[in-house]
Amino acid sequence: MSTKSKVTKKTEKKLQRITGIPLTLGNFLWSISKCDEMTQAEFAEKQGISKQYLCDLERGRRLVSPKMAAGYAKLLGYSYEQFVRLSLQDMVDRDGINFIIEVTPRKGDMQPFCA
Repeated sequence: MSTKSKVTKKTEKKLQRITGIPLTLGNFLWSISKCDEMTQAEFAEKQGISKQYLCDLERGRRLVSPKMAAGYAKLLGYSYEQFVRLSLQDMVDRDGINFIIEVTPRKGDMQPFCA
């Protein structure tokens, strides 16, 4: 398993400490693009989305469905679970529900359907 395919809770906590804010899918995407030394335009093109849409995701103005999040994970070579969890957490947080989301793939279903 490659380093980038598994983002652990420890890594997430470090990112939160560095940025000073809770990890969202948008700021996780931003950090990936910076680590990969890609411009916003290059990173958006890699994901098949517009630069403006990526900007909206990074700034929390738009949310991504769990299915789309899994698709981005596949494209970028990262953990499905982490991307889907962040997508769901963003939705719960936006609605003011004070829950922490955890996800676990069903047994034997390690690769979810991605459009």
